[in-house]
Amino acid sequence: MKLKKIELETVCGITSTLPDNRLVELAFIGRSNVGKSSLINTMLNRKSLARTSSQPGKTQTINYYNINDSFYLVDLPGYGYAKVSKELKEKWKKMTMKYFNTSKALRVVFQLIDIRHDPTENDVAMYNDLLDSGFCPIIIATKADKIKKSGIVRATEVIEKKLDAVEGTPVIPFSAVTGDGRDEIWEYIEEYVEEYKDEVFQRTDDNDII
Repeated sequence: MKLKKIELETVCGITSTLPDNRLVELAFIGRSNVGKSSLINTMLNRKSLARTSSQPGKTQTINYYNINDSFYLVDLPGYGYAKVSKELKEKWKKMTMKYFNTSKALRVVFQLIDIRHDPTENDVAMYNDLLDSGFCPIIIATKADKIKKSGIVRATEVIEKKLDAVEGTPVIPFSAVTGDGRDEIWEYIEEYVEEYKDEVFQRTDDNDII
């Protein structure tokens, strides 16, 4: 996809009203420090569009990036960040689940898992929460450059097993360093944007008529 427009259009915090968008939304979520901001920057050919940090928990809002006036890439807060209060973690989770359960334009969720480690309890819980919300997430196994290429297949199989992933769920090894996996992720994005764009427009138009 040729990127002609990339704009951080909406930022929603804990008390914000979520936008009722007319374009397809594709969301990215993962454990804190899993490499989500690096992935977004790599996908969009930007060095610092999404803020990266060695300190987990950098993304604390729901960020809507308008891509080519064709769809929204939605960057969600990381989960499992230990160095915040339990109360704040619960507020972040509530905000995230509200988005999953109320967004009328969200069609696909990409869940990021660190390929170097078994999925955490928080990873498994989020995967199951997504299934309960009606989404079967595509899994992105980040930091693939940190392990030997010979171990990538086994590592993705471990992720599938630990998540008890739905049969046929894609698990895409990805590296923000080498760019491996970027093209495959874009293929899914383009496929789903094309598949769902008319459905989202029709849904919104019908609601406007009502």
